[in-house]
Amino acid sequence: MRKYELMYIVKPSLDEEARTAVVEKAHAILTDNGATIDKVDEWGLRELAYEIEDFKKGYYVVTTFTSNDEAVNEFNRLTRINKDVLRHMIVRLDEKI
Repeated sequence: MRKYELMYIVKPSLDEEARTAVVEKAHAILTDNGATIDKVDEWGLRELAYEIEDFKKGYYVVTTFTSNDEAVNEFNRLTRINKDVLRHMIVRLDEKI
């Protein structure tokens, strides 16, 4: 089991209820595949560095979790299909020596 940090950007055009459903679904993908979520930090609506699909803003969510490769691969696969997530990135947090 390794520690990961996940950042994803949700479309700003969604209302609060739909946005909450997207965030819960994203976290459910991880937990259903054996991951444990350590911390969720919702940054909120922020300006994008460049336009993505004609959006200039996005709703940022940062999640720290512990998992195996299976959950990470499944999250990548399903998030690419999800039209409500503009971008996502998962980074493995290495232990300091």
